Amino acid sequence: MTDNHLLLVQEAQNLVTELLTTKLSSNIRFHTLQHTQEVVEACEKLAEHQQLPDDDRFILAIAAWFHDTGYTGGEAKDHETVSINIATNFLNAHPVNEETRHKIIGCINATRMPQDPTSALERIICDADLFHLGTNEFKEKNRLLREEIIEFGGKELSKKDWRKINIRFLEGHHYFTPYAKEKLDPIKATHLAELKLKDKNDDAMKPDKKGKGGDKQKEKEKIDAVAKKSAEAKAKAEKEKQSERGISTVFRIMAQNQNNLSGMADSKANILISVNSIILSIVLSVFATKLQEYPNLKIPVIILLLVCVSAIVLSILATRPNVTHGTFTQDDVHKKKTNLLFFGNFYKMSLPDYDWAMQEMLADKDYLYSSIVKDNYFLGVVLAKKYRFLRYAYNIFMFGLIIAMLAFAIATMIPEATDVYK
Repeated sequence: MTDNHLLLVQEAQNLVTELLTTKLSSNIRFHTLQHTQEVVEACEKLAEHQQLPDDDRFILAIAAWFHDTGYTGGEAKDHETVSINIATNFLNAHPVNEETRHKIIGCINATRMPQDPTSALERIICDADLFHLGTNEFKEKNRLLREEIIEFGGKELSKKDWRKINIRFLEGHHYFTPYAKEKLDPIKATHLAELKLKDKNDDAMKPDKKGKGGDKQKEKEKIDAVAKKSAEAKAKAEKEKQSERGISTVFRIMAQNQNNLSGMADSKANILISVNSIILSIVLSVFATKLQEYPNLKIPVIILLLVCVSAIVLSILATRPNVTHGTFTQDDVHKKKTNLLFFGNFYKMSLPDYDWAMQEMLADKDYLYSSIVKDNYFLGVVLAKKYRFLRYAYNIFMFGLIIAMLAFAIATMIPEATDVYK
């Protein structure tokens, strides 16, 4: 989205949050701020899956934030009309063109039951509004909705009647978007099978007086088969989710290890620079005026100075940053050549260009994983360079210090060496 769109969405979020926090009845259990936030998130996910342009994402975001604000009017019936009025007042106060307003209002209106969307954006928000039907949160959300109908709507509704209503609703409902059909429908079918089985479990096992017990048994077996198939689909989806979670964990641990090792290398380099700087300052202050008096110490002092300077230079090389050109082209993104996770590849780009590139990368799982792998690889290359220079620095410091001390010992213990040093 553009900066103006982002600001407008933020204003809408602030307004809706205030409305649903301060003006919503305490008897509302399901259509709360949390539900609105979940619909907004679902719209973003579905829009991302379909790779919608920024203008369409803006329309969905505004419509999702306002679609249930009508409940603040105190009535559930025809709350969409109140929501449209609230959204219209908001849009009139901001520079939004007529076509965009029309689409936003159309999206809000499409959430009426029964749903009958006529455009791609309306299909997305309809699926987002009922996203929970195909998730593991269905039972909890269903319980909250029943409580809302009883307390806010003032209707008596037994669990058995509510179960039958849900069965009819789930049987008549269908998702519209490819993502929802693929990911949510199997889980929704599981919920439907469970409701049917629970509703008919008592009667299905009893022989019917008219000889229809066998038919009911077959119906139960059919329901069991559907439940089993749906459960398998649900297990497969959960397995894929766990696999993705495992991959994310591996990458996160690798990145943490790389950062920890880099921090340790910088710390070691800083210690070496500090120690050698102190030695340099002491040597120069002590021996600068006394080498003429003790000429036999010239070579040991020179050795010590060379050791300290070499160790400092190598330590600085180990910690010296190396920043790349900081730009990329659309062709680089399309061909997956640039790593957008490293700041050196994008710090000279504008925010809209970088946002577009990141959206492209996040929509392409292979590109995303490839970028993470590249990021870890090049962090490893930088670490190898750091530790190679550090190893040289520590070796020079260790062996050079030993040689310098031996030179000092020889120069002070063998008086005859004075003539050699003159």
